[in-house]
Amino acid sequence: MSHTAADRYAWIEPDAEDLGGGVYRIPLPLPIDGLKAVNVYAITDPGGVDLIDAGIALVAARERLTAALRQIGYELGDVRNFFVTHIHIDHYSLAVELRRTFGSLISLGEGERENLIAIRELIKGHGSQERFFGFDSLRRLGAAELEASLAEANRHPPATVEWEDPDHWVADGTGIDLRTRTLRAVHTPGHTRGHLVFHDAAAQLMFAGDHVLPQITPSIGFEAAGSRMALGDYLSSLGRTLALPDARLLPAHGPVTASTHDRVNELLAHHDTRLAETFSAVQAGHATPYEAAKAIRWTRGQRLFGELDLFSQILAINETAAHLEVLMVRGQLTREVSAEGADLYQVAAPQN
Repeated sequence: MSHTAADRYAWIEPDAEDLGGGVYRIPLPLPIDGLKAVNVYAITDPGGVDLIDAGIALVAARERLTAALRQIGYELGDVRNFFVTHIHIDHYSLAVELRRTFGSLISLGEGERENLIAIRELIKGHGSQERFFGFDSLRRLGAAELEASLAEANRHPPATVEWEDPDHWVADGTGIDLRTRTLRAVHTPGHTRGHLVFHDAAAQLMFAGDHVLPQITPSIGFEAAGSRMALGDYLSSLGRTLALPDARLLPAHGPVTASTHDRVNELLAHHDTRLAETFSAVQAGHATPYEAAKAIRWTRGQRLFGELDLFSQILAINETAAHLEVLMVRGQLTREVSAEGADLYQVAAPQN
């Protein structure tokens, strides 16, 4: 691994990082290619600890959390609350597991109710078999040829996760009074429809979940109860984040950085560029989300679509579809449906 690459992944090292004021960053391992860890944040006081996010319900993550809490003087049983930014398995599932043993309380944004219902429907087999936790119908995206590959990849589902309700559904703007500070829950849909960030204005900290990430661009609308307008929601949420006072960025994946606003501006610029690239792809005759995705370069390495793994390809197609929808809402494209049920986009005729 090069020095630069080593620096880029230094944040996944297992020790708890002291951020000052009784706040610690605890990276927990993930079994996901390209996403090696998720940050859990411990807010401590003499009586116990509250956690922002929880990690994935796997033995390695539970053991790492146990060791990190002991490093700063606490046990799993000292965790009073899990304030979870969103419903994804790497943020929510370990909280559900630990609640059974220790009785910790779980809080989740009320906008995730639909996702929880949709996840349970998918598990019971009542949902569309062409959807897999945020993979919308590949036929609608013009990528029916990938269905067989996805079905093969999903023959061996991950460990069983209990998708139980939280103890508290959190509304936008809710003040969360902890012993050492007050957090404000801010609804930031886009990555998921119920995503929350937790803003500590007094200490100038932003617990950002997956809304603002320092090294990668968050996936858009990767959820069971998908929304065509996930990217429009996300861009609005970035604007909402800029309207808050700036704060240190405490992300779910990646290192802590000095300014949330600086990274939000970079993300807005990225999506402006990606919207222009997507429009150019349609101009060149790539009508479906799948065709347009194949005409675009991906990741920091500007990789060809065919160089991505299957999971990343499907994320890329969904991302492209989200950008196409924004362009349509802005009047730059029109959409119709092919005989096969695929969305087809073309440049809108100029208005007289």
